[in-house]
Amino acid sequence: MTNLLLDELVAMNRPEQFQLLEDAIGVFTASPAVTRLLVSGSLATGTADRLSNVDLMVSVVDDDYTDFISVLDALMMAELHAIMPGWRDASGDDVGGLGYVYLVACQERLRQLDVRVVPESRLAESAVSARTVFTRADADVSLSSQVVMAFIARTAAQARTCRELIIEIMVLGFLVHKRVTRRQRFSAYRENHMFNAAVKNLIKTALAPDSCDDSWHRLHAEVGSTPIGKTCLADLDAVISGPAVPTIESLGHNIGRALALAERAAPEAVEALRKPIDAFLEYLELQDHLAQPPVGQSELEFKALRS
Repeated sequence: MTNLLLDELVAMNRPEQFQLLEDAIGVFTASPAVTRLLVSGSLATGTADRLSNVDLMVSVVDDDYTDFISVLDALMMAELHAIMPGWRDASGDDVGGLGYVYLVACQERLRQLDVRVVPESRLAESAVSARTVFTRADADVSLSSQVVMAFIARTAAQARTCRELIIEIMVLGFLVHKRVTRRQRFSAYRENHMFNAAVKNLIKTALAPDSCDDSWHRLHAEVGSTPIGKTCLADLDAVISGPAVPTIESLGHNIGRALALAERAAPEAVEALRKPIDAFLEYLELQDHLAQPPVGQSELEFKALRS
């Protein structure tokens, strides 16, 4: 009886993210290419709260690495209910492998799952402060690490497309939302700056695709000479004029402006992401299905401004 009660208490008090972690372990261990799974971050240290993300490191046989990366988005959306393809997060590139941030529908809320895929040959130098949750005893480790590392370098160096930048804007919007909810002002400031830069990069990628300049100072010269460019820059000006540490209200305004801007500058990319965008706004409670947008305001912008 005591053991049963203890099990109930453990189940009641364990972080809600454990369900997502268990689901992810089940999906990844089904692949013979996966040799080890490691958990890092707050779940590994026992400091997770209800908003914590799940940090998972996936070790993959070198020979299968490129194929695994090529199907990762489809796997995450089909098996783990990610609402959109992953945002490639370059912040951990020095750790090794390729990292992706997924927004996953789990237990009726949106959760963040960070997946870093590392070649088996490089795992030892990457798995710092991580706890192993799975090891495949009969793993066949390849020696083709040079080919894999060249693939990783090429992928990391690729310029982001409009579609990828819209995903980046939504993921960063989710991260800022989480930081503001937690009152983590410094992190909210940093990720809000990243959000603003992603909006800027979307404008340049959509309207000045041949530009080799990633800075801010030539924006007017490169995109401000056309009506659509002027409108997009006005939206960008409104986004960066908000508070450096946003509120939930100001973040809703900026997400709405960013998505409206995307609809003008890159309509094909927005249309391809229509369902993920609707799901994103729904999970962040930024949609209102009963109301209609005022004349002159896009539906995407209106939905976000109604938060």
